[in-house]
Amino acid sequence: MPLLAAIEMRSTGRKTIRSARLLASAAVLAAAAAAMAGCQTTQSSETTGSLPIATANPPSGNSRSDVEAYGQQYRANPSSVDVALRYAQALRATGQRAQAVAILEKASIAAPHDKAVLGAYGRALAEAGNYDQALEVLDRAHSPDQPDWHILSAQGAVLDQMGRHADAQRYYLTALKIAPDESSVLSNLGLSYALAKNLHEAESTLRRAAAHPPVDPRVRQNLALVVGLQGRFAEAETIARADLPPDEAAANVAYLRQMLAHRKDLHDPNRDVHTAAGSS
Repeated sequence: MPLLAAIEMRSTGRKTIRSARLLASAAVLAAAAAAMAGCQTTQSSETTGSLPIATANPPSGNSRSDVEAYGQQYRANPSSVDVALRYAQALRATGQRAQAVAILEKASIAAPHDKAVLGAYGRALAEAGNYDQALEVLDRAHSPDQPDWHILSAQGAVLDQMGRHADAQRYYLTALKIAPDESSVLSNLGLSYALAKNLHEAESTLRRAAAHPPVDPRVRQNLALVVGLQGRFAEAETIARADLPPDEAAANVAYLRQMLAHRKDLHDPNRDVHTAAGSS
């Protein structure tokens, strides 16, 4: 379960559903957490702008079954946009990013003005690390006279992946003008502030996101990490335990302890002495 995971509203086929997804690999996001704690890190091309405690869960049996079922439907009817969207979504759910991009690229050529196809294609490109192309495709998934806050939030997430946090925040704020107090956008905005090391704004934004039920548990987990990064560990632990089963809560709390201990160690004036003593 990620402590910081970007949340979005995603279109699957013709039906828009609420879902939360991890937008980057655990290694990259752990590096971002280290950067927030004071470490110098390099940023991978797969960075997406969120911080996890561990790798995402492996694909479920249902996800693999969906790939097989929708794959058969797609091979039988490759011109169906709905089938292509469902197949690509199943591929994305099992981490088959390149294949999903290929399916959606073909669908976008067949239906160049289909907003659902363009939105899914842009997200798949972002997951594959093709950020510039993802922005271009997402820009075509809505229009200035009819902006879609779901797409604006997705564009912000891509910009966060590129390290362009100020630009990303402008997109989120524009999305909030259309959908005030939408928790998924507020969560992404809070993550963006966190990645920009503006922890005060990150906390206030995530608290605002958590104030509008129903609240996705990830929002409070995001808040827990931001509170913990400010040194208020007891409060962070309470927040982290609120929504999760005991095993997942324990994993999040363990990560908080590890990260905050590392942060404290970085600022310990006796760190070099302790290190030297330990290596003798």
